[in-house]
Parts: sequence; C-alpha cells; structure tokens
Amino acid sequence: MRRAAVLTALAAAVAFGSGCAAPRPDAPGTTAPAPPSRPPSTAPGANGTTAAARTPAGSLLVADFGSDTVTFVDPERGAFDSVEVGTAPYGLVVGRDGRAWVATAEGVAVVDTGTRERLARVPYASQGIGKPEHGEYRGGGMGIALSPDGRRVYVGVNRPGGNGALEVVDTRTLKVTGTAEVGRRPFDVDVSRDGREVYATNHDSFDVTVVAAGSLRTRGIEVAPYGTEGGLGSWLKPHYAVVRDSDGKLLFPFEGERLVVLDPRTGTSRVERMTADTHQHGATLTDDGTLLVVGTGPIDPSRDEGPSLTVRSPGGREKVIPLDGPHEDVTASRDGRTAYVTGGFTRDGYWNGITVVDLDSGTTRRLAAGDRPLGIAVL
Repeated sequence: MRRAAVLTALAAAVAFGSGCAAPRPDAPGTTAPAPPSRPPSTAPGANGTTAAARTPAGSLLVADFGSDTVTFVDPERGAFDSVEVGTAPYGLVVGRDGRAWVATAEGVAVVDTGTRERLARVPYASQGIGKPEHGEYRGGGMGIALSPDGRRVYVGVNRPGGNGALEVVDTRTLKVTGTAEVGRRPFDVDVSRDGREVYATNHDSFDVTVVAAGSLRTRGIEVAPYGTEGGLGSWLKPHYAVVRDSDGKLLFPFEGERLVVLDPRTGTSRVERMTADTHQHGATLTDDGTLLVVGTGPIDPSRDEGPSLTVRSPGGREKVIPLDGPHEDVTASRDGRTAYVTGGFTRDGYWNGITVVDLDSGTTRRLAAGDRPLGIAVL
C-alpha cells in the first residue's frame, strides 16, 4: 500500500530536492526578505506620555523562520508587532510567567511577551552546529519544551551530518546546565506530565530519545511503522509528537494513515488507523483530549490527499478539514474551539500566514503573520 507507493515516489521526490525527504547540506536554504518593522501598539501612559501597551491575552506568537523574528498576532486582525530573536527561529514555548523561549540557529532567545522585548539569548553548548544560517537543515535549535515547574527549558539541537543534542537551560540563571546525546534532527521535544522524562523526536533516525530529566541518561525507541527503508531519503519518519494526559503515552501521526501510540516506559507501541491520507507534520492536544494534526499535502499526488487538519476525538473519531496549501504547526485557543495553523512549512511551498480553523463548523480564514511562520503559541 503506502510503502510501495512511497518508495516509487521517493526517486522523484529526491530528484526535485524535497526538503522533508533527503538533506542537501550544500544547497542554500530558502531565505525570504525580512518584513518591514512594525511599530508596537501604544496607549497613553499615566503621566500623559505614550507608552507601549502590554500584549493582550489571547494574542498569538509565531516563530518567523524566514526573518529572524517572532511576530505577535491578533487572532482577528493579524500581525501587530515583531521582535528580533536570532537567525532562523524554529520552535517556541511560553511559560506561565509570560516569557517565551525560542529555538534559533544562534541560541535560545528569551522574550518578554508582555512588553515585547528580547531579554537574552542563551548560546548553545554543543559543538558541530556550524555558523548560524537559514535553510531546512541549518544547525541549532529545533524542538523546545518547558519543564512543568518552569525551571528548565529543553531544546533539541541539530548538528548537521550527525546526531543531535538535548540541551538543558536553567530559566533563572539563563545558562546551559546539561547536555544529552539524542538522534538526528530533533524536530520536536516534549516532557512527561511529572517532569521526570523528556522526549526528543528525531526525524532523521526514525526514533525518539527518552531522556531522564535528573541524570540525563538516555535510551532510544524506534518509531517506524513503515520501516526504515530509504534512510535519510525516506518520507516516512516521525515529525512531531504529543504526550497524552490520560496515560502519559506518546502519539505520533504518520501519513494520515497510522497513529503510533507509544508507551515510553516499556517501549511498546500499537498502531491505530487514521483517515486523512496525507503527509503529516505538526500536532497538538486540546484540554479535552482532542488531537489536532496538520496534513501538509501529498507525497504522491496521484493517490494521496491534499493539505488538511485532522480533528480526532479521544475515542478515535476523525473529522478532516481541508486546508489551502501547505502548513507546519498548530495550536488551539484556550476554549478548544479554534485551531491556529502556521503556513511556514519546513519544505518549499510555504506561505506567510496562519489559517484560523473553527473546529465545530470546519470553516477557515487566513491571517497574515510574519515570514515563514513555524512554531506557534497562544499567549
């Protein structure tokens, strides 16, 4: 079925240099021009002067992979401010204190989302990252997550041509306090509910690295429901995972066909059926356990479906909402009724905006939002 078709499509995919399939270290990345700077929202100060207004709750924050910034977005009207954070920001996470932690090619940027200022940038400790640059295979931070108590940030660091690292940043001292070896290109990082384990999803090595938060000891678990044939040229690799609150298991969507449900304690997994039939990337869970998964589009257009958002209930029922063009990552509103899907995409074909999806009706609308937006969070 899928495997045979994909192996047939791989030669064509690699031939036109599709980024998700095979790395091209010598090829330049797609670097879009930086957007014009936007003045911050203003409001009268207490003494009659004009002061910067604090960012409203419910605003969106996106990482602009193409312009070295994060952009603040009103979910009704669109972008209203941006802050420079470092080269090619990828993932981001926001703590309860309102600070955002952004994985860039240069280090982890710290942003006060209330005042919209960059407070610091913490350099990586790992060797072999290379000089800061753009492009899908650039070195530096990719997936990023916070410990439940907010005291540590975990960032997956890509070291081009080799295995990656998980670096631990102390959120009080703003220093790297530890490093663990993980697999190749850690697309995503997640933390267990109790904070005792960290999970690095390694795109190019078909596995997840389980890292003990205390000792930084590691063990790897293969996540390859289609096998590993094709190696670096394969499309059928893990991209993003979510931790299910009800039992702590990891959920990995593949190709709109298979959902791998992995128990990180035992290393055992089972596969559940999915229905979107499209290449999949970003994923998130709403508070009620609904799984949202971004479909980026077909591997083989003659047999696969186009871009979509899968809305999967805790019981496994799915609604597939079509999207216009490729997308990368997704988050949900606080009430769980709206999804925000970024159009940045790690491969070519991205666009500079967010699709807003009403999860009940399936209706969609678009917002302009930064330059090649990837990671996203609700403030």
